[in-house]
Amino acid sequence: MAMLAQSAGPFALGTFSAQGGESFPGLLSHDRVLDLRSALDWAPSDLRAVLERWEETLPVLRTLADDDSLGWLPLEGLRVHAPIEPRQIFQSGANYRQHVIDLEVAHRSPDDPRTVEEARAEIAAVMDRRAAEDLPYVFIGLPSAITGPYDDVVLPAWAEKPDWELELAAVVAKPAYRVTVEEALEYVAGYTIANDLTDRATVFRRDMKAIGTDWLRCKNAPGFTPLGPWLVPAESIADTGDLRVTLKLNGETMQDESTKDMLFGVARLVSYASQTAQLLPGDLVLTGSPAGNGIHWGRLLRDGDVMEGSITGLGVQRTRCVAEATA
Repeated sequence: MAMLAQSAGPFALGTFSAQGGESFPGLLSHDRVLDLRSALDWAPSDLRAVLERWEETLPVLRTLADDDSLGWLPLEGLRVHAPIEPRQIFQSGANYRQHVIDLEVAHRSPDDPRTVEEARAEIAAVMDRRAAEDLPYVFIGLPSAITGPYDDVVLPAWAEKPDWELELAAVVAKPAYRVTVEEALEYVAGYTIANDLTDRATVFRRDMKAIGTDWLRCKNAPGFTPLGPWLVPAESIADTGDLRVTLKLNGETMQDESTKDMLFGVARLVSYASQTAQLLPGDLVLTGSPAGNGIHWGRLLRDGDVMEGSITGLGVQRTRCVAEATA
């Protein structure tokens, strides 16, 4: 069952279904949903189709949101799916200054001669240099890892150290290739919430240290990226550089940080990814996760845990962890 909207602006977008029915792209306003397949004269089959005609459709959506005479459905009782099915997911790593410092300290070798304070100071200097050199770290993820904002998350039996990473996700509006930082936000339709789960035990390839990280293994299990609940239009988010990212585990706050701690903002990340790849409508650009992960707290995810993630103006997602059944 859907939670109350809790999103910024007059409307948001999502993907919904009635009990036993097929999913549909919907316009959300005042805890009610309008099926866009019937409300728009060109009957989009999914939300990505809406984004592919974003510039012409956005003014129509504004008008529809204010029309009380249409066939609105109550949000309560509808199932809420991941708002979008992207073709590509661009994930930013090491993008929150405090988070990276915490991770580096947690992953120190047992024979590291530095004190914790010395290690933190050295890593902080590296972060400052990265920001000055203007070089984000972006890798790619699989759409098959996405699940809904209220769905259970299956923890694979092989994942020894599953962890949470709540992130702001930008949703691409139109093809973007080699766009500048100054024009990058023109290519963003809106924003949503992603919890980019990671198995800390398989991040690094111990058998091939020269190769480094193994993003396929540690981040792309089915359902390892709860997404949503909503796509909130960019025009409703005043400043992506000042949003609160909060994750609660079983009611206890674990992550609670402002996006001010990001080394590289949304525009920089979108521009950077577009220098190599062409971003397509509906694609996601994840902006990294702030401090407060399980590896920092010494408490990883386990069967029965409930994660509640929120970002200012983007609503709340709530997912329960379920251990994979083994034979």
